[in-house]
Amino acid sequence: MSFTTGTALLDAVVLAVVSGETEGTYGYKITQDVRSIMDVSESTLYPVLRRLQKDGCLETYDREYAGRNRRYYKITPNGMIQLDEYRREWLTYRKDIEGMLFGKGE
Repeated sequence: MSFTTGTALLDAVVLAVVSGETEGTYGYKITQDVRSIMDVSESTLYPVLRRLQKDGCLETYDREYAGRNRRYYKITPNGMIQLDEYRREWLTYRKDIEGMLFGKGE
């Protein structure tokens, strides 16, 4: 069984992946890192990257690699604020779901 991935969760995972790279990281590597934990296609991730950039959570720069330009994504201060909010919300969500699934009440 596979759980569906909502927009907020995907945004949180992408921001977490990018935040782990001080100098930023490129789209294909982001795709591979995200795919290591959830089933998602490149055609899904690139619009997420563009939206996060438009929302001011990511910035981009290009760097030459093997004779071609490679676009890198780097988290912005606003992106870190958003990621921290997602992390706080995740902890609450996880606690609520675990309580429901495993009967751990307050």
